[in-house]
Amino acid sequence: MHPMLITLPIGLWIFSLVSDLFYLFGNGSENWRIVAYYTMAGGIVGALLAAIPGFIDLLSLPKGVKRITVTHMSINLAVVLLYLINFWMRSQGVETTTPQWLSAIAIIALAFSGWLGGRMVHVHGVAVVTPPEPVENTLPGSVPVERRHGERRVSI
Repeated sequence: MHPMLITLPIGLWIFSLVSDLFYLFGNGSENWRIVAYYTMAGGIVGALLAAIPGFIDLLSLPKGVKRITVTHMSINLAVVLLYLINFWMRSQGVETTTPQWLSAIAIIALAFSGWLGGRMVHVHGVAVVTPPEPVENTLPGSVPVERRHGERRVSI
């Protein structure tokens, strides 16, 4: 999944699980099951949309990082598959707690995948854009400013 697009499906899937928990341990209102169902559906659509630019990014990565990235992608696809099965079970009216367990397992897998995603970004620099070097002020009468290790120093 692509870093900027993943927040929507992750949020929807977490809220789907929270809605399930409210249904199971709260007042048992059927509304919570309905909310869980539709937020799950939105998460599936959002994840599939996010996977497209994520796969394109994968193709452009250097060989050393691809193993982690392929693992990350595989887990995410497994999560989507779990949610597709879950969604199908709910649409068939399954009355067991199996769909809720599938949601919990998927969220745990998603957390591990997120850890791998964080590792790709923070350790290997995937999808990190380096800011450009600052331009020196060269207007007449101005004092040039240098940047070294985040400090501002004035050259005389």
